Amino acid sequence: MSYKAPLKDMLFNIEHLARIEEIAKMPGFEDANLETAQAVLEECAKFNEGVVAPLNVPGDRNPSALKDGVVSTTPGFADAFRQFAEGGWQGLQHPQDFGGQGLPKTIGAACGEMLNSANLSFALCPLLTDGAIEALLTAGSDELKAIYLENLVSGKWTGTMNLTEPQAGSDLSLVRTRAEPQPDGTYRVFGTKIYITYGEHDMAENIVHLVLARVVGAPEGVKGISLFVVPKFMVNADGSLGARNDVHCVSIEHKMGIKASPTAVLQYGDHGGAVGYLVGEENRGLEYMFIMMNAARYAVGVQGIAIAERAYQKAVQYARDRVQSRPVDGSMNAAAPIIHHPDVRRMLMTMRATTEGCRAMAAVAAAAYDAAHHHPDAAVRKQNQAFYEFLVPLVKGYSTEMSLEVTSLGVQVHGGMGFIEETGAAQYYRDAKILTIYEGTTAIQANDLVGRKTARDGGQGARAIAAQVEVTEGELARSGSADAKAVLKRLAAARQAFLDVVDYMAGQAKASPNGVYAGSVPYLMLAGNLVAGWQMARALLVAEAAAARGEDVAFMQAKVATARFYADHILSRAPGTRDAIVEGADSVTSLALEAF
Repeated sequence: MSYKAPLKDMLFNIEHLARIEEIAKMPGFEDANLETAQAVLEECAKFNEGVVAPLNVPGDRNPSALKDGVVSTTPGFADAFRQFAEGGWQGLQHPQDFGGQGLPKTIGAACGEMLNSANLSFALCPLLTDGAIEALLTAGSDELKAIYLENLVSGKWTGTMNLTEPQAGSDLSLVRTRAEPQPDGTYRVFGTKIYITYGEHDMAENIVHLVLARVVGAPEGVKGISLFVVPKFMVNADGSLGARNDVHCVSIEHKMGIKASPTAVLQYGDHGGAVGYLVGEENRGLEYMFIMMNAARYAVGVQGIAIAERAYQKAVQYARDRVQSRPVDGSMNAAAPIIHHPDVRRMLMTMRATTEGCRAMAAVAAAAYDAAHHHPDAAVRKQNQAFYEFLVPLVKGYSTEMSLEVTSLGVQVHGGMGFIEETGAAQYYRDAKILTIYEGTTAIQANDLVGRKTARDGGQGARAIAAQVEVTEGELARSGSADAKAVLKRLAAARQAFLDVVDYMAGQAKASPNGVYAGSVPYLMLAGNLVAGWQMARALLVAEAAAARGEDVAFMQAKVATARFYADHILSRAPGTRDAIVEGADSVTSLALEAF
């Protein structure tokens, strides 16, 4: 079964939850209204459904391969990437000054979801390039911008992030790659980097590596790390490509999923040193790299939503086709398609509601990002920046953890056929697993949520979000429908559970760090669940009113039913999570280490 982009749901979120018409009033976004969003999304759907999605299974079965230092991607990938670049998709939300289209993230994120649903392995290449562009826009000199940005934005060249080393995973203070300053202002880079996504490939004529390294004599730890641009091919003064730089792919990983995406081990400086160019100032590399990381973390959350959507579509199709057993209510006296069975319906609704909730949360986060960067009022920009930053670990952590639940349910709906690779359901499950790990594991997102986003300000930002949720509760109460009342009950209980945990986290972070961090991931899951549930509640209010006016009644009724299911079956998990965090901390660490 091929992928069909969920355009109606995306445009519903963009119009009613992200409020694109408000974004279109901001300087620089005047043309980015709902009409533009619809035109861009429809074109994007056509490209991804027709060109990229058909390469998903071939990529899994015939992945990238390394021979004599050259990585060949799956047949068809290079041509699809050329079409992707020519269509202007790489530059969608990058500045027009460098050849981009300057569209808001609110539109770009929906396009990103489609690309990732179509083919997660393929989509990783543009994702990393986006991160490189962000870092250069923020910290690159005018000279570096002039040399690299236009070619990255056009998709003519691609970008990578080089953080991890064999001994330095999440702990970047252990980075050992070194950079030696040269008389001409360049640096010579020496070291080994691992897990470099699209670190070597045949889809673009040059690869621009952004590399963390330590300048000789720099301070120990994270304070002594700098960021460098190290191109695969040197760039001549006239912009043409020159000699091969001293960076080489020595192997690619054999992985559980995302097999078509080449994950490279890169060796720098085996033949005298790779030429690197300092980004920004020495010893501020981690600060700059976090610009890339934050962009990438949001994008990985969107990948979780994307793979969940693809698994849901596949499961629905199978459930309609697979005939097995008579319905328990006796409504048919012969074996029926399994979509008639209540437990299959429960699984499909869990997949649907979770995916829609996370999509809505991501759309609202994107809108906050756009307002934080483009709103004319400084106070509004600041408020939106804080909201966006709080949501990034939720979009990344909650959406990806939920994608594992959804893709696992997708296999379950298929029954024994789900365990057979030929049906394709297993690929989504395998591909999804990496999403909870890369760009910072769920625990790292949760540590960020506890430390930087909750304890640091005494929980003020978190309580401000809870206050916004309470406003929606008031609207649900005024609606008075049975569905609104049911959602109100669950939303209010989830908000109270969240506030109890915020008080615990903010109050105990110094006194009981082990207890607080033992509950950090459950706190992230609770916060993500609340925000996604809140957006589903907002969606329910819009959909009820629209259905009453006779607008797209079938879609709106489905939205109401999905929001109600989210509240009854997913938001209802929140109070139990609260109990585990606030009252269960001691039992996490009570078992003696030698007893494991």
